[in-house]
Amino acid sequence: MDIRELKYFITVAEELNITNASKRLNMTQPPLSMTIRDLEEELNTQLFIRNKKNLTLTESGELLYRRAKEIIELRDNAVTEILSLDNNINGTISIGLVEGMAPEIISKWFSGFLEKYPNVKFRILDGNSDDLTLKLRSGLISLAIVTMPIDQALVNSFKVGEEDACVFMKKDHRLANKDEIDIFDLEHENLIIPSRKATVNQIMHWFNNEKINPRIICEMDSYLDAAALSSNGVGVAIFPETSNVVNNALTYRKLTGNNKKFEYYFVWIKGRALPNLEKTFIDYIKKIVNN
Repeated sequence: MDIRELKYFITVAEELNITNASKRLNMTQPPLSMTIRDLEEELNTQLFIRNKKNLTLTESGELLYRRAKEIIELRDNAVTEILSLDNNINGTISIGLVEGMAPEIISKWFSGFLEKYPNVKFRILDGNSDDLTLKLRSGLISLAIVTMPIDQALVNSFKVGEEDACVFMKKDHRLANKDEIDIFDLEHENLIIPSRKATVNQIMHWFNNEKINPRIICEMDSYLDAAALSSNGVGVAIFPETSNVVNNALTYRKLTGNNKKFEYYFVWIKGRALPNLEKTFIDYIKKIVNN
């Protein structure tokens, strides 16, 4: 199994049609079909279920597709890192972003950095903070913006932003008449909160400090899903302020209290040598943050 075969497999897995995949690869169908059969023989498993018109990935095929994408990404990252060792600032920076304020934060950095280093490109991966930490450890990304709390023993970090925790609700909800929401206002409400364990603990701490046992009915990653549930009256959601979406049935209020905030940190793995490209980007961000 080599990189070429994996790229062929990825294309077939995405097209789910040998004819379309061969056109995309600019090759004939027989050698492409043979490559897929060779992979199946090598792995001693069926990767596709073959129908008359299209293909369907088996469970083994889906697993290989995910791993093949990761292998190609690691290979591309290695090339970028090696090319950047000559101190020429070019290549691609792979960076992970959590939902919320992170895209807004990083967008302010990109334009200035690209103006200074026009040969640089960025590749963005989304996920919650735990997902991005795993991607950092595996080498799929080099840098990330995550929310606190984080494992300080694992990563280098510095704070790059914070925003208020807000309560999202249906516009005709009884709490929509208030200018701000107090934690006591939520004591008997059905709550929808982010599913990340550390964030759950953070929100639970806010309630426990006031000796309130919150009624959490749903934990989820997506603020879009949280908005949909809240706007339909399933419950009220506690999410960062930038989670607000255009929804005529939805409104939100800030959750009062100095500690009712979500903090964003820029992180990278400790003890792992970074190529010059990433180090230059980190230094650039530090100057912006410290000014």
